[in-house]
Amino acid sequence: MVEICCFCKGEDSGVADGGWPFNRRDILKCFGSVVGMEMVMSSGKFIEAANAADLIQRRQRAEFQSNIKDILSAAVKGHPDLIPPILTLALNDTMTYDKATKSGGPNGSIRLSPEMSRPENRGLSPALDLLVEAKREIDSKSKGGPISFADLIQFAAQAAVKKTFLDSAIRKCGGNEEKGRTLYTAYGSNGQWGLFDKQFGRTDAQEPDPEGRIPQWDKASVQEMKNKFSAVGFGPRQLAVMSAFLGPDQLATESLLASDPDVRPWVEKYQRSRETVSQTDYEVDLITTLTKLSTLGQKINYEAYTYPVQKIDLGKLKL
Repeated sequence: MVEICCFCKGEDSGVADGGWPFNRRDILKCFGSVVGMEMVMSSGKFIEAANAADLIQRRQRAEFQSNIKDILSAAVKGHPDLIPPILTLALNDTMTYDKATKSGGPNGSIRLSPEMSRPENRGLSPALDLLVEAKREIDSKSKGGPISFADLIQFAAQAAVKKTFLDSAIRKCGGNEEKGRTLYTAYGSNGQWGLFDKQFGRTDAQEPDPEGRIPQWDKASVQEMKNKFSAVGFGPRQLAVMSAFLGPDQLATESLLASDPDVRPWVEKYQRSRETVSQTDYEVDLITTLTKLSTLGQKINYEAYTYPVQKIDLGKLKL
């Protein structure tokens, strides 16, 4: 217990010697000092309790995110034919973003039947069905509420992209899966996903996004694609690196994109990169672009999927 001596004579007490030696101001100063010291002494316990609660919630989110990745990875591995539509599903949910009105974006609205039935989303239903099935398992493991479709779709794209990277490494090792995994662990860009993983807490839209915001990628000209990417703040570089998201045949898409002088240098750059052991340029740029696209117009709720920790009863807190 800290003792503070307050028995000092007031400078202007206005009383004679032998009387009460303190004026009102001295007493208030003394009381304030005692309260202040008590607060300083107890603040450590409040901080400790707050930090503990924060760590619990961080761990919960990390565990939930790990479950999501495991479940989606297994789903993608079991249905490799659905990788192209999963990628396009994620892109189309994102590209409804409109800068002028700050509406649309990766908000899960593509799950709604009026939007899914549009021409640009033709053929994507099997991919969405797979994610709906995965969502049931994911939600069963959640302590902080069901995952939003907005998050689910973007993390499914991450799982699909990782699968393509790993498959490429396995091919470079002559089909040996163990060696391929070792190669990707050693040279891959898995660490680049850190920022993407933090963008976790998107909210689902309850209405379809407006029509006419997305071209039919398999029928669009390169200029139409460039215009759409430009409308959301991206250029030829990002268009080229997202070629796998623009249709079922990446090489055919890249052949078309290479017909444009602005896009061709980037297409060739990423094709060369994919032939290297590390694929660094291609992987880093793809992950960076997907991360930026997946947050267009979205306010991330960083407290989503956390259950409330036990509240502190200040009256019972022992200081």
